[in-house]
Amino acid sequence: MIHMSGVFALGLLLAAAGCACIYLASPNQRWRGASWPAWPARAAGTVLLAAGLAALLHVFQAPVAAFVFVHWLMLLFALFPYLGALRVAYRGEQP
Repeated sequence: MIHMSGVFALGLLLAAAGCACIYLASPNQRWRGASWPAWPARAAGTVLLAAGLAALLHVFQAPVAAFVFVHWLMLLFALFPYLGALRVAYRGEQP
């Protein structure tokens, strides 16, 4: 059996993977040269987000799990564009 902190970390990782899938489906993403196909990437992202929330609900009570989940999503969706811009600046590419 996985320890509770392992389930918490798994929930955060699944949610991060879901956010990454949704971000990479955006035509304005800067991580890759071309965006991923929109429908499959968004569907996979939604499934990963649901799995992440389910893992967090296993560890915390519902209000706490929702609070952690939503704040994690806000952090990641705000951070991902800056990571893409940092990548572009580091490689000296034109946007």
